[in-house]
Parts: sequence; structure tokens; C-alpha cells
Amino acid sequence: MNTSSRASGLINAPYTAWAMIFIIAPLGMVAYFAFTDRAGNFTIANILSLNNYLEAFLRSILFALIATIICLLIAYPLAYILSKSKANLQRNVILLIMIPMWMNFLIRTYSWITILSNNGIINSILSYFGVGPLRMINTSGAVILGMVYNFLPYMILPIYSIMSRLDNNLVEAASDLGASSSQVLRKVIFPLSLPGVISGITMVFVPSVSTFYISQKLGGGKMLLIGDLIEIQFQSAYNYNLGASLSLVLMVLIIICMAVMNKFAYDEGELII
Repeated sequence: MNTSSRASGLINAPYTAWAMIFIIAPLGMVAYFAFTDRAGNFTIANILSLNNYLEAFLRSILFALIATIICLLIAYPLAYILSKSKANLQRNVILLIMIPMWMNFLIRTYSWITILSNNGIINSILSYFGVGPLRMINTSGAVILGMVYNFLPYMILPIYSIMSRLDNNLVEAASDLGASSSQVLRKVIFPLSLPGVISGITMVFVPSVSTFYISQKLGGGKMLLIGDLIEIQFQSAYNYNLGASLSLVLMVLIIICMAVMNKFAYDEGELII
């Protein structure tokens, strides 16, 4: 081994140790508990029993997809408009987007209970006009709203980061060649901003599909998501084996989704080139 390889190994050693301790080892523990029973014997009963929780899996995926789509519909035009704004305005708006992220996630979610409850701010305003009270808390809409509110910045920032660095010469060239505004957006701007879109979708979908606190507080525990089931198995039922199997399947689903998104982005990148 030459000096360069030895130095490279020493430099990478802390990162390798970090990955082994905090990534590989926890994953190995999850896999071990998922395929063993309480006595430590090998079994696939935990995996087979997941069929009983299919509804929670489907609900989690559905809610996460809806939240991700809503975030994309809000974030994409906002990021585009922001990227065309003056530098001072861009800095101020980005600061406003990031400020809520500095607060604790639990506090941000809990504050929506005060806003959406029957005696909350919205219903108090509506009652002034003789409307309501509307049932907004403990509904699926409230859960999705909580997801959108908490994870929207993770959609805005990567898209804005890509759009702010787009080459305006390409947009001007497309316009000079006779492309309409919609064609420029569809065939030039969107393909070039696709890496940011893919990154934003991943960063919103993954935490949305695995969340549990949002559904507990804004859904009233009436609509169990897969994250709720995992939390229950570890915190209440003390069934670590079933909890680990739920976590393992959720992890596999997330990896599949990310692989599909990355493959889609790669294929689009080839088309652009």
C-alpha cells in the first residue's frame, strides 16, 4: 500500500466508523429483530403478519403522496417567481421560509391544534360571520395540512436552489426561436429544474410517509399511519420484533420510491443531454 492510499484510508476512517456505528449497526439490529421472535429464534411470522396492517400502509402512502403533490404545486411557482425577483427580496423570503424550521417540530405541529380546533382561531373568525363551527381538527385534511406545513420548505429550497442558477441564455434562445411562454416552461425550465424537483419530492415524501406525531395530534389518533403503528409497538406494546418488521418494510418501500425517482431523474437527464 503506497503512502497516498494509506493517507486516504486514514482520512476516510472516521467516516467509515461513523457509518458502521450509526448506519450499518442500527440497520442490522432492525433486520435481526424483524426476523426473530421474542426468544430470539428465526421466524418470518412478523413479516407475514404485516398483511393485517395493509390499510395503514396504504393510508400512509396516500397521505404522503397528496402532501407531496400539494407541496410541489405550491413550491414550484413560488420558487420560479422568487428566482426572478431582486436579490434583497430573495434573501428576505428565504429567511421567512426558514424561520419556522428553527422552531421545534412538535411546537409547530401543536400550534395547529389551536388554529383548527372547534374553538380555535379560524372557527372564532367564522362564528363572527355566523358560520360554523367547522370540524377541521381530527380529520385527514388536518393531517395532510400538518404535513404540508412542516415539509413545504424542503420542497421550496431545492427547487429554488436549482432555478436561481439556471442559464437565462437558454430561456432567451428558446424565446428567440419562437417558443411560447408555456413551451419555454415545459421544454426548457422544467427539465433543467428537474433535479431540484426530484430532490424536493424525496425530502417531502420520505418524512411524510413515516411521520407519526402529526397524525396523533392533528388526526386525534383516529387515522393510524405506519409511523403510529411502529411507535405503538416500541412504546406501548413493547413488541420490538413486530415494530422492527414494520420499520424494515417501510424502509424498503422508501428505498424503492427513491430508486424510482432517481431512475426517472437520470432518464430525463439523458433526454436533456
